[in-house]
Amino acid sequence: MPGSENDSAEKIALGKELYFDQRLSVNNSQSCNSCHDVANHGTGVDNKALSPGAIEGAFGTRNSPTVWNAGFQSTQFWDGRAADLTEQAMGPILNPVEMAMPSEQAVVDKLADITEYQDAFNSVFKDDGGLSFYNIAEAIAAFERTLITKDRFDDYMLGDKDALTALEKKGLQTFINTGCAACHNGPLLGGNNLQKMGLVNAYENQSDQGLFDLDNKPASKMLFKTPMLRDVARTAPYFHDGSVNSLEEAIEQMAWLQLGKELSEEETTAISAFLKALTHTF
Repeated sequence: MPGSENDSAEKIALGKELYFDQRLSVNNSQSCNSCHDVANHGTGVDNKALSPGAIEGAFGTRNSPTVWNAGFQSTQFWDGRAADLTEQAMGPILNPVEMAMPSEQAVVDKLADITEYQDAFNSVFKDDGGLSFYNIAEAIAAFERTLITKDRFDDYMLGDKDALTALEKKGLQTFINTGCAACHNGPLLGGNNLQKMGLVNAYENQSDQGLFDLDNKPASKMLFKTPMLRDVARTAPYFHDGSVNSLEEAIEQMAWLQLGKELSEEETTAISAFLKALTHTF
């Protein structure tokens, strides 16, 4: 993954410790893994429409995207506001709804009271300032750069013609012929562009306007990052608002919203079979 050439085993181990540490939240109740679960071959999400935050009764406003393969994407967050994993890792810690820490300095001061962290940062970042908010995020990013899936579609693309079943191959062809690959392309089948949600037919939920809520430019209305499809079968519910529970329904809605096409049951079943072939094989 880009950037991993500079990640030592010690740096990755520190990042993993931080990723699972609930002390990064204001009341010691929330870790990165709370919303992006990778423990015991976890899905990289919490499989909830919207994620609960550290403060009781507080919920995020967008569905938690998977952390698997995240560092291969062109940008981070649904609206692409972070350039890379390090910048992304800073956001939830300070977000008042998510981990709710009051300031960067408060995070540093909290970890500074933990001897093990002081020693680890002085070792890993001895030439880069030791314990700092940026280095906390950079260590977490180093761990996240190890989260790479592998699936049978990889084997198929590498020449194993039997890696996919006949139905999955039909689904791949249907996926291409229908036009899905116009946006869901590249190694991740997505994650590399922002597209209007409801390109042909308007999306019902207009309360979240995507990138427009960030830059206030009319052309940005309903622009969201095209989700990666690698491992997609494990990451329900779907869409930025977590409104769709099944993969088949998501396929049908996307065809209608983005392409103006009504898929047959046979087409939906085939595309679903192909997408399930993208499931991570541990």
